[in-house]
Amino acid sequence: MYEILKTCSAARRGVFHTVHGDFQTPCFMNVGTAAAIKGGLSSLDLKELKCQIELCNTYHLHLRPGDDVVRKMGGLHKFMNWDRPILTDSGGFQVFSLAKLRKIKEEGVYFGSHIDGRKIFMGPEQSIQIQSNLGSTIAMAFDECIENPAEFSYVKQSVERTTRWLDRCITELKRLNSLEGTVNPKQLLFGINQGGTYPEIRIEHMKTIAEKDIAGAAIGGLAVGEPTEVMYDIIEKVIPFAPENKPRYLMGVGTPSNIIEAVYRGVDMFDCVMPTRNARHASLFTWQGVTHITNEKYMTDDLPIDPECDCPTCKNFSRAYIRHLFKAEERLGGRLAVQHNLYFYNTLLGKIREALDDGTFEQFRKHYSPLLSQKL
Repeated sequence: MYEILKTCSAARRGVFHTVHGDFQTPCFMNVGTAAAIKGGLSSLDLKELKCQIELCNTYHLHLRPGDDVVRKMGGLHKFMNWDRPILTDSGGFQVFSLAKLRKIKEEGVYFGSHIDGRKIFMGPEQSIQIQSNLGSTIAMAFDECIENPAEFSYVKQSVERTTRWLDRCITELKRLNSLEGTVNPKQLLFGINQGGTYPEIRIEHMKTIAEKDIAGAAIGGLAVGEPTEVMYDIIEKVIPFAPENKPRYLMGVGTPSNIIEAVYRGVDMFDCVMPTRNARHASLFTWQGVTHITNEKYMTDDLPIDPECDCPTCKNFSRAYIRHLFKAEERLGGRLAVQHNLYFYNTLLGKIREALDDGTFEQFRKHYSPLLSQKL
């Protein structure tokens, strides 16, 4: 399933074999929340942008169009015309960040939809049932996303409940995968490590996750307002206790520098809305740092966004034209910017893999980690 090809200190180079094809790690998952990339990109565009695996959202797809609808349409892969791996998150983060008037109980969470306020219940079994209907390659276990900061005693109780929920997720997925007519009977499950910024809780929880019959381990609940150095410190403390022969996934992270630093500390998989969200607000990543394309200096600039980039946007359009599109509030501006940023992220991960392959990752990190954080 997961094959480690090479290591460089804690950093790992691998390949994950799935029913929907292989993907190379370290990898970045392009976030298609409601089975589409925000900014007007289709699954066909993603292939041109070097996307290996897409992430979709259980909570949003459950509300619209409904996971029962997706199942009737043959599952998420068929619905969105994507023949490569898909990871679905459990809906936990959205329940805790978007839902109105939520109530957490041992059986699960009662909450009001952020769309129309209707009352919904989601527990481990319901989350797995929804993800099974979607037929994703990898399903995520249902967990509680703890507020940061939170009291030690509450975090400990919450993590213990998340562990019990993981056991229920494992049982339910095994049941669903054994049924006739299941969209993807080879669906895999990842557990999620929680514990706020308390290393001792995080470590104990990761030790427990490592003993479970699951395909991978994620680290959740970071990059939610804590200082970057705290996030790196938690990763360094927790990773040694993650299952060695399974992928490690850092959820919702982050900047190009964050990704380089997390790979250095042993992380294999990433997702983040940053490249698409920033692009829609005219903030673009380049190999010299971050730039804002609406700056006046680009008004008559006929260069591409990044002369070192060969994405479809940079091959065909100038900085001046893209600036004009944003100023004129033309949707095409956002689409072209999103194309560029996603291509940049997927290329960055490709360069990281190359550096690991040829033994130059340490030099790569020293050069690019500070450089890509610069504001131009």
